[in-house]
Amino acid sequence: MAEETEAKLHMAACNQRNWMRWWLVVASLWLLVVLTVSDAQAKIRHRNQDGEIRRGKRKRDGQGLRRARAGHSRPPKIRLVPGPGIPVVPGENTLFMESYKNLQEQQSSYNVIPVGNDPGEPVSPLTQDEIQRLLWREEEEHREEEERLRKKDEARKKRRKQRKEQAEKQRKIVEERRREEEEALRLQVEKEEEEWRRVMEEERRQQVEKRRQEEEDRKRKEAAEREAREKERKLEEERWRQEEMLREELLALVEEEEEEEEEQQEEVEEAWLRGDVFEMPPKGPEEPEKPDLFPAPIPRPPAATEDELKEMVAEVEEEGEEREVVVVNRGGLPPGCYISDVTLTCENAKLIYFPPLAIPELRSLSLEDNNISSIPAEAFNGIPNLEWINLKKNKLTSAGIDAKAFKGLKMLRRLYLDGNLLEAVPANLPPTLQELKISENRLRGINKHSFQDLSSLVILELEGNLLSEGNVDPLSFTPLKQLSYLRLGRNHFRTIPQGLPVSLLELYLENNLIEEISETVFNQTLSLNVVSLRHNRLEENRIAPLAWINHRNLESIDLSHNHLYLVPSYLPRSLVHLVLVGNNIERIPGFVFAHMDPGLEYLYLSYNKLDGEAIEPESFFGSYQSMVELCLDHNQLVSVPSGINEMTNLHFLRLNNNMIRSIPDEGICDPNHSGDTTLVALRLENNYIDPQKISPTAFSCVRSSSSVVLKPQKTK
Repeated sequence: MAEETEAKLHMAACNQRNWMRWWLVVASLWLLVVLTVSDAQAKIRHRNQDGEIRRGKRKRDGQGLRRARAGHSRPPKIRLVPGPGIPVVPGENTLFMESYKNLQEQQSSYNVIPVGNDPGEPVSPLTQDEIQRLLWREEEEHREEEERLRKKDEARKKRRKQRKEQAEKQRKIVEERRREEEEALRLQVEKEEEEWRRVMEEERRQQVEKRRQEEEDRKRKEAAEREAREKERKLEEERWRQEEMLREELLALVEEEEEEEEEQQEEVEEAWLRGDVFEMPPKGPEEPEKPDLFPAPIPRPPAATEDELKEMVAEVEEEGEEREVVVVNRGGLPPGCYISDVTLTCENAKLIYFPPLAIPELRSLSLEDNNISSIPAEAFNGIPNLEWINLKKNKLTSAGIDAKAFKGLKMLRRLYLDGNLLEAVPANLPPTLQELKISENRLRGINKHSFQDLSSLVILELEGNLLSEGNVDPLSFTPLKQLSYLRLGRNHFRTIPQGLPVSLLELYLENNLIEEISETVFNQTLSLNVVSLRHNRLEENRIAPLAWINHRNLESIDLSHNHLYLVPSYLPRSLVHLVLVGNNIERIPGFVFAHMDPGLEYLYLSYNKLDGEAIEPESFFGSYQSMVELCLDHNQLVSVPSGINEMTNLHFLRLNNNMIRSIPDEGICDPNHSGDTTLVALRLENNYIDPQKISPTAFSCVRSSSSVVLKPQKTK
């Protein structure tokens, strides 16, 4: 703009100089025309001119030269009169308009006569020297004008330069101040981060110390339990040994009694044979001959009752032998087992084998937390009507379970095998099974026959094993026509397994090594409603755009504790619940929720890296009417994000543990909203907010003032 103005001024000066030149040419031509006046009239005026000049001189001496309004002397009016060598030819004045050069060449042949202001005033012609001085004066005035314009331009340029230097100096001052503020803010942020890291390190150290203490306590407890189990096992073995000795002694005692009876009978028969036949007593009525019976079998514990054992002990004492006898009454059940209605519980009973049971009406059996290592083929023959079996926390191995162990259970619905040593899914499981749990084992693979005939299975849990996409056959889930709930967490999957059941509603893959989600992995699971991918290695650019955007039933996704730097795009249209806690998210792109219908309701972005430029005005577009709960705590926000005041259905808002310094009047609540207040809870603690500077209308949309948490705040 300044250069354009300077160019215009230069052009105006040039135009003025050109105008002055043309003015001289016209003046010269006009003088030439005046020279046509006759010589006689010129002489008369010359004689009268002396007196006029003297009067004019006196007038000039008293008043000085007249000045024009612009401050320059007014040039005198002159006219040219032909000299004696130049003839005046009427009608040929056009010869003097050819060029200014011809005028100067012929100027010496003309007389210049000044023209006064009064037309009737006589004038006298000027000499050549006077004409030259007039021209020089005009030229000098032109030069002075040009010099004045030049100085004016230089002054203008100087002022513009000074203004520019002043603006540059002001800009440097502002820039320096801004840098100082940024440096102070950076140092403050670093200090806060250092404090936060120190606190987190202290908490981590305390947690490690606590875990170590818990681990030591657990080990001591396990050692004490092992010692107690070992002692209990030894006592059990001692009891069984004593019972066996008692059975042997009772058997020997019975055999001795039988031998004594036989000897007495033989003695009676011998006495009859030696006596006089006539002195023998008369025979009575003939009695029927009794059949020869074998001695009854000796009862074995636990079938022997307490009364029978006491009678046996009494007989032994009558023989004068003193022995220690242990009497155990278990009602036919191992020690530590209890039965209630149709449920038998033997939890933590220190069993080392599967107990032989014959209770046909039994429906539920719990053998959790024992040391059972095998299940024989006939284990469930006496309890064929079981519907629920709990074998958690034992020492079962795949080799220890007979292939026909579960085959006879025609009513089994639930089977729990968590916390064992299984390396494969047990074979020949009943087709009536609806719930199968084999978590925390050593499963090394699943083949296409592992779930054969389990078409009624609804819940399958295989967490905490050694499974991966390399040892899980894509056809292994094909028989599971009704599977709705699948848990595969704490394994070694790098991708989501292929061949998921069409009927699947909930999928849990926490604590794996998943790095990507392909476009085809969810193509068949159109009924999927919940997906949990917590604690994996996902990045936003490794999620295929068409992986799940067109799903109409997928409402809940958990992507917590992954490697995300942005809120992922192309989320499902039907999404309602989104969890992104514990990532590295720095920005929420604009319109990322705009395609959702009916709209996102629950958004959790706690423990990320959102700062002052992370949230755009269009970031929450599409969720203004649907958002119910929004968590942005433990980030680096310096102000209340835009768009929150437009959320008409928001119930819970968490902005605590950020770097917010003020709450604008319209930051959270819209003053133009006339509906009922919906905000139930608002948390703003651990920021840099001065509660005294908050406007009373800032929380007008909160139902109760007690629902706003403002304390404590960080110190500046």
